[in-house]
Amino acid sequence: MSGHSHSLSGGSLSRRASQLVVALLVLIGIAVVVGAALLWPPHHTFAVPAPLQSAGGGVTTTVAGKVIAEELGPCGGTGGAAGKVDVPAASGPTPGDAAYSCTRTTVAIGSGPDAGHTTTLELSPGPGSPNLHVGDDIRLTKGSDPSGAPLYDFYDYSRGFPMALLAGAFALVVVVVARWRGLAALAGLGVAAGILGGFVIPALLGGESALPVAVVGGAAILFAVIYLAHGVSLRTSAALLGTLAALGLSAGLAQLAVNITRLTGLSEEQNTTLQVYVGQVSISGVLLAGFIIGSLGVLNDVTVTQASAAFELAALDPHAPWRTVFTSAMRVGRDHIASTVYTLVLAYAGSALPLLMLFSIAGRSLHDVVTGDVVAVEVVRALVGGIALVLAVPLTTAIAAILARPGEVMPESRHRLPR
Repeated sequence: MSGHSHSLSGGSLSRRASQLVVALLVLIGIAVVVGAALLWPPHHTFAVPAPLQSAGGGVTTTVAGKVIAEELGPCGGTGGAAGKVDVPAASGPTPGDAAYSCTRTTVAIGSGPDAGHTTTLELSPGPGSPNLHVGDDIRLTKGSDPSGAPLYDFYDYSRGFPMALLAGAFALVVVVVARWRGLAALAGLGVAAGILGGFVIPALLGGESALPVAVVGGAAILFAVIYLAHGVSLRTSAALLGTLAALGLSAGLAQLAVNITRLTGLSEEQNTTLQVYVGQVSISGVLLAGFIIGSLGVLNDVTVTQASAAFELAALDPHAPWRTVFTSAMRVGRDHIASTVYTLVLAYAGSALPLLMLFSIAGRSLHDVVTGDVVAVEVVRALVGGIALVLAVPLTTAIAAILARPGEVMPESRHRLPR
């Protein structure tokens, strides 16, 4: 299974521990399968919420477009051509429009039923308005006017190709450096995405309780990603058991934190929209599930590292007792904890920088900023994940240190050894 032998005599501590670890993982795996079967969401068809509907009241559809010409002119000077197909903008200003200038953008439609034709967009300058240039690839929403004729409008920049390039570069670097293990990690990432999209999100939308859904989904992800990326061995089994234990702890802490801090999540617009239009979904439950799922990556990172450190230290000194291996690996773990704590805080600070800037000019006190719902959600998320992370280190290290010492004998069996 791992790089050195784990065959043991009947009285060895490691052998009994390994049997216990395997039994526990089998039982947990069975529980995950049963839980997934019980919580598996039925097929639901949900109405599209009004804020996400198209102008016609249906699903918003987009088509490809490419900017081929631009000119500056008076707002409203398109003469009613804005958004229509193959209708050129008026060349002169309409009365009363000359005081305000807008950009008239000619866009070639690249997909959909009107592919090969053009449309004209009129965009007013200002915050939130796109800054388009000739050659830009964009996405257009397609609607219709009262007569049923197609009508197009700007939706967003087209990011598919550059994002695909970045994803390809990421996959290539991972595979080149980590080789087959990197490829397996990418496969595990795909499995995790499938579990989230195929089980966790539909179950939450179906009104299932967030705590069991998140725990079952999170455990299934851990089984897949750890064994796929790192192989099946005592080393990875130690990391998996430690991570699953930390996951359970994280779930309990998240439930307690959401209850005692009375977080609502309603400071976020998307949460309010979800509550209004999908009434069976509990926003506090969504927060809880987010806390649990969000902790998986950092927990997995720490526990795999600690298990590997313990096994490598044990291999370097085959005569060192498990307590020595544990102590040495914990020195690595403490450094890892310190660096990860910084990661948790700085990751949030970076993602919330615009929000923190707004608060800084609003004159609000630090207490009000930190305890307000919008910031408190992320602070509590980081604290819950941090507690679970810190406690996962000694737990995983102890399991791995015991499993890595195949020759160590349990105290009660020492008298049976030959003199």
